[in-house]
Amino acid sequence: MNKRLAVLCFLMGIAMMLMAFPEGFVAAATVLLCSLMVIFIIRRQFKEDANLLIQLFLIALIARLSFGLLIHFFDLRAFFGGDSRFYDRLGQRLVEIWFGYNIETNDALSQKFNTSDSGWGMYYLVAAIYSITGRNILAAQSFCAVIGAATVPMVYTCAHKIFNNRRVGKISALLVALYPAFIIWSGQLLKDGLIIFLLVLAMTLVLRLQEKFRLFDVILLGFSLFGIITLRFYIFYMAAVAIVGAFVIGTSNSPQAMMRRMSALVLMGVGLTYFGVTRNSGSDIEEYTNLERIQSSRKDLASSAESGYGQDLDVSTTEGAFAALPVGLTYLLLAPFPWQMTNWRQAITLPEVLLWWSSIPFLLSGLWYTIRYRLRSSIPILVFSLMLTLAYSIFLGNIGTAYRQRTQIQVFLFMFIAVGWTLWQERSENKNLLQKARRR
Repeated sequence: MNKRLAVLCFLMGIAMMLMAFPEGFVAAATVLLCSLMVIFIIRRQFKEDANLLIQLFLIALIARLSFGLLIHFFDLRAFFGGDSRFYDRLGQRLVEIWFGYNIETNDALSQKFNTSDSGWGMYYLVAAIYSITGRNILAAQSFCAVIGAATVPMVYTCAHKIFNNRRVGKISALLVALYPAFIIWSGQLLKDGLIIFLLVLAMTLVLRLQEKFRLFDVILLGFSLFGIITLRFYIFYMAAVAIVGAFVIGTSNSPQAMMRRMSALVLMGVGLTYFGVTRNSGSDIEEYTNLERIQSSRKDLASSAESGYGQDLDVSTTEGAFAALPVGLTYLLLAPFPWQMTNWRQAITLPEVLLWWSSIPFLLSGLWYTIRYRLRSSIPILVFSLMLTLAYSIFLGNIGTAYRQRTQIQVFLFMFIAVGWTLWQERSENKNLLQKARRR
């Protein structure tokens, strides 16, 4: 491990304990324990690139913990992510029920614990953490930061498996590690970072299973999909379609490869059925693909804040949904626009927005290369990214929400950006070598 990183990690732990006394001690212990587990897994599973992956993980972790400590010390949760307070209250309420401190279940908070409710997995996760640490929002937030940082080595692995290029993997991982939006949404007690981690984990496991059948990978894939459905269930169906498509198409048509893919699909389907995932799938799909319901939700998003857009769009019909796509796609991928930034919260995103815009040529170049030369191996991330992009383009109507939800797509788009950047670098290097050769 790099000595500078080790020193920074030590100083980060000291800062947590001193700036957030006394809950900082428990939070620091939580980070230490979870981080050691991540490092152990990296060393065990990725021996060849272990040192690089650990460094990337620690860089991402320090960035997220620093941001998390900042919002905790200055009490900025309402400004950056008000949902965290809601999860804190629900988690504590669930602990009270579990331990018999307050078994009344008719109050408004307790009604949220039904597993048919959207996002119920987050409440149970926070409650599980509080069962060990006591009510400590910094500890729960720090756990999310560790998971967010663990996404970085997973992104490296996923990109490396698709493109077989260490530079592409490293650039992809660094973008996820240091990109402001990823630090903001995975450095707090929010489910966004957890969802992104589970998505990347699922796609990486699909790539591994296409190479070799491993029962553990099938179980872990089922677990990641189950985790996704407990946090944001409609994403599960898009991920499932992408995964099934990847297994059907595959990277090889040999009988052995086809048997591996079929076995993985059957086992995963049986496992998800056992956990009751398919029980309400019909009603869930019917409810959340209802265009009139989507229109109502979108109208509420568009009119509930100053950053709403497309208030005049009507997606309650198929024609209206298609007509809304260009506007929705523009805002989802490019907003917030500099001329629309009317407050401090929007203004602080300006450097990131300009950086994102400047990377779009590399994104297009990398995407074109991927479709031409790596289509089979990239099917899961291409299908998922396309489906989620189209869905969000139709039913999002608020710039802030679009900026936040975009990270679930960007995590895979960064891989294409890394490909585009690598192609540009290689062309420049080849051009320089050719010029040097001509001078001789």
